[in-house]
Amino acid sequence: MDVRNCSRCGKIYAYDGFKICLQCRREDEKDFKIIKEYIDENPGANISEVSEGTGVDTKKIIEFLREGRLEVEDEHNLLLSCERCGASIKTGRFCEKCNSEMQREFKRTIGGGRDSRSISNGRAREKIRITDRRRHR
Repeated sequence: MDVRNCSRCGKIYAYDGFKICLQCRREDEKDFKIIKEYIDENPGANISEVSEGTGVDTKKIIEFLREGRLEVEDEHNLLLSCERCGASIKTGRFCEKCNSEMQREFKRTIGGGRDSRSISNGRAREKIRITDRRRHR
């Protein structure tokens, strides 16, 4: 069992893939619901109005924007920018262009840059022959 300290409150918790403990995640969910209700009642509110109306810190609201849970209405905002190219974005960490480029790069890396011809010869064939040798013994 992997035990860590919560990066927010400092309490010890059983690590489950999140950098904050279950109690802090529950508080985040409660704050998100409050923000969501406020935005539903006050469409077009800016971040400072949402923060004042809900009592939720602007840093946490920006965190929800970065996670992709909230979206900025204005196409050309100054609040969020792509972490890769700096373009203005509505939600998340990367713009659509950078997102698709990174996905292509990840797929190429995971695939090892090999095409079907390179898989059909070399190591893949060698592994098959070794398996065949073991079965015949």
